[in-house]
Amino acid sequence: MNVLLLGGTSEARQLASLLAAEPGVAVVASLAGRTSQPAAYPCPVRTGGFGGVDGLVRYLRESAVDVLVDATHAFARAMPHHAAEAARRTGVARLRLVRPPWERQQGDEWHEAKDLDHAVRRLRGLGAHRILLTVGGLDLVPFAALDAHLVVRTIEPPDSMPLPRAELVRARGPFTVADEVTLLRDFAIDALVTKNAGGDDAKLVAARGARVPVVMVRRPPDVAGTCAPTPGHAVAWLRALAA
Repeated sequence: MNVLLLGGTSEARQLASLLAAEPGVAVVASLAGRTSQPAAYPCPVRTGGFGGVDGLVRYLRESAVDVLVDATHAFARAMPHHAAEAARRTGVARLRLVRPPWERQQGDEWHEAKDLDHAVRRLRGLGAHRILLTVGGLDLVPFAALDAHLVVRTIEPPDSMPLPRAELVRARGPFTVADEVTLLRDFAIDALVTKNAGGDDAKLVAARGARVPVVMVRRPPDVAGTCAPTPGHAVAWLRALAA
């Protein structure tokens, strides 16, 4: 079974490790190439885009791919839709591996936002003055409208920084709760902005304990089709497909 794994998440790396031990499975991971030093995968890796849906269709056919596993980020804008359309055109089986979203816990002060512009309005309503942004380096432009001290945490520095007065913290997770408590304290953060990506919730636990309000950006609607919440579920689905 030839598997193309659209990666870039910790779940994708975990799944690649599991599939590397599966008899009769050959997996290739595909990364977008936005991170200069991505975490290692235990399988062949291709880097860069496919050239849209048509390019992905060509790759699936030329590489005799049997299964396409889309393990891109829950907020990926284009690739889940490209993967669904390419799988439809080629008849390749497709699975979406995406972690469940976070759910509000007792003690959380969440202010949900439908998008980033709404998040800016939420922050204004909170009267926040020192804001930690953990939305990624590609989605900073809306926050330029804020008159506040912004702290931006990203893995990679943005190609262009639309927030010239912001402080940039470069760090790669996973982070411990102690790490996050220290970050909130050292920068005197009074509001946190994040996307509801699910997974590691250390920053939410830290914010809960410090009583820091969280502006939580909702996920966009995902593509229709079969989904797996964990790498283990994905392996079980693949085994059933092979059988």
